Amino acid sequence: MSLADKNCVPCEGGVPPLTAPEIAKLQNELKLAWTVTDNQKIRHDFKFANFRAAMEFVNKLAALAENEGHHPDLHIHYNRVIVELTTHAINGLSENDFILAKKIELI
Repeated sequence: MSLADKNCVPCEGGVPPLTAPEIAKLQNELKLAWTVTDNQKIRHDFKFANFRAAMEFVNKLAALAENEGHHPDLHIHYNRVIVELTTHAINGLSENDFILAKKIELI
C-alpha cells in the first residue's frame, strides 16, 4: 500500500522511532528531496511565486494536517514554506511523518 493511501494513526509514545534503514526505505517513496536530520525529522523547503501562493499552500496543508491528526512545524518566509515533520511523542520519526510528507507532495 502506498504512503498516499494510508492515514496517520495516533501516537502516544511507547513505540521506538524508525531506524535509519526504515527511514531510507520510506524516504525512497517520496518524490521530493526531503532532508533527514539526525534520524529525528524530515524537512523540505517549498518555493512559490509569491506570498499569496505560499499562503494558499499553507492553508491546504493545515486542512490536511488536521484531517490526518498529525501536525508539522511550518516556517513561512514570504514565498517559501519550510515544512518539518517529526513525531514529538517518540522524539523521532514514525511512519506518520512519511505519510503526511507524501500527502503534502500531492497538494
